[in-house]
Amino acid sequence: MTHATNRIEHFSVADDHLVRSVIPGRGEPYEHRCPRASYESIAHAAELFSAETGDPGFTLEELATAAATPSTQTAVALAFMKERGCVVTRYRRTYAAGRCLFEDAMIEYHALREKGGDDDQ
Repeated sequence: MTHATNRIEHFSVADDHLVRSVIPGRGEPYEHRCPRASYESIAHAAELFSAETGDPGFTLEELATAAATPSTQTAVALAFMKERGCVVTRYRRTYAAGRCLFEDAMIEYHALREKGGDDDQ
C-alpha cells in the first residue's frame, strides 16, 4: 500500500553542509544535514558503484555502505541528487541520469551554495 504525502521539502547549503528541511503533511518540521565531505564521498561512490559491482543501479543501503556514510546523510544527498536530476529511481534502484554523475552532483551542490544556499524553486 502506498501513502500520498503532502510534505514540502527544501534544500539549502549552510556551514558547508547540505541541509534538507522537511515540513510534513502531519507532524513537526525537521532537518537533516550532510557535510560536504560526505556528500562528495556519496556522489563519488554512486558514480563508481557500477564499475565495482557490474550493476549500474544501487539502493540507499548499498550506497551508504559503499560511501561509508551514515544512512541519514546518504538519504539527504540522494534526495538532493534526485531532485536535481542527477539520478533516477526505478523499482527501488537508483541509476545515474547521465555519464558524469559525480561532476553533475557537485555542480548542483555548488550552484545551490552560490545561489546563497537557499533553494526556492
